[in-house]
Amino acid sequence: MQEDVLAHLLRGTDEVLIKQELIKKLEEGRPLRIKAGFDPTAPDLHLGHTVLINKLKQFQELGHEVLFLIGDFTGMIGDPTGKNVTRKPLTRDEVIDNARTYEEQIFKILDPAKTLVMFNSSWMNAMSPADLIQLAAKHTVARMLERDDFSKRFKGGQPIAIHEFLYPLIQGYDSVAMKADVELGGTDQKFNLLVGRQLQEAFGQKPQVVMTMPILEGLDGVQKMSKSLNNYVGIADSADDMFGKLMSISDELMWRYFELLSFRPMTEIGLWAEECKQGANPRDYKVKLAQEIIERFHDAAAAVKALENFEARFQRGAMPDEMDELELKIEGTSYGIANILKDTGLTESTSEANRMIKQGAVKIDGEKVSDQKLEISAGTNHVYQVGKRKFARVKITS
Repeated sequence: MQEDVLAHLLRGTDEVLIKQELIKKLEEGRPLRIKAGFDPTAPDLHLGHTVLINKLKQFQELGHEVLFLIGDFTGMIGDPTGKNVTRKPLTRDEVIDNARTYEEQIFKILDPAKTLVMFNSSWMNAMSPADLIQLAAKHTVARMLERDDFSKRFKGGQPIAIHEFLYPLIQGYDSVAMKADVELGGTDQKFNLLVGRQLQEAFGQKPQVVMTMPILEGLDGVQKMSKSLNNYVGIADSADDMFGKLMSISDELMWRYFELLSFRPMTEIGLWAEECKQGANPRDYKVKLAQEIIERFHDAAAAVKALENFEARFQRGAMPDEMDELELKIEGTSYGIANILKDTGLTESTSEANRMIKQGAVKIDGEKVSDQKLEISAGTNHVYQVGKRKFARVKITS
């Protein structure tokens, strides 16, 4: 097998279990069945989800069969992964509504003619209570408690509901029902993915290869991308919103986004990183990243227009070519706008900052600020303006 093909598939992966098995499967010369599952727990996907979907696309372009599993059955259980409390299950109606939007959004990346969308209710609804008991008999409580979140809750005296033990079993059985050759998942899904390997062996199948992908950090560069943390870029966001959000990320985070989200060759990205070390402006490369993402989820014209609109906002703000560049270290993951203005010397006090916000005299990246309680996430880098003459580019770190 060509080394460049393997390198392409391994790009951005965190772990492959087992790499040698993957090589053997690829050398069989047949289309492999590549599985990735998503529980429709929210109506919209964000760029964090696309780390997996991008990897599916890479397999698809090499002629392999992509199995996009929508966990409409497991979504009603609620995956407890990473949670320190029992997760509230969704209703059937919520799951169906969210699943419908997933089908629409994934085809902005994947080829619909080469993608098999499956729902695990197709086989789970047909499973009898006796079948479920037989499935449960193939795993032990001791093995379940090896999972980090279950172990911590058990040791801490926090309740673990029986149905939560069923989740990794059903996710694993999905691989049996789908006859998966390879399953992709986030690093937080490793335990569940390995259950799939175990159950396939128990049912007489060759075990799937497990490929874990990193969890993408959100715009703050600290916590994982999440809608609830408001640090996300949604697939369904407008082109202007996408552009503004991506331009706000730190220069360091930009390179990680390039690796996990861009379809450009790593050799090209590496060359750009070296150019930045030699003094090139990181902003120019951030524009390339933002436009690539917008073109993927909108079109080329929208990417061009988003850049024009972004630059026009800066010009309207009459921003100087040179300004103070400051770094503000904070405790926690976010900091209030009034405190930022005071601590950077743009205002004398927080009361003056609030007064200026109320007067409409405060802007961030050329956009007027109206919320005096606005919190700015750590890891961001913005231009703050007070009045017509006070400017500063401020990087917030924690």
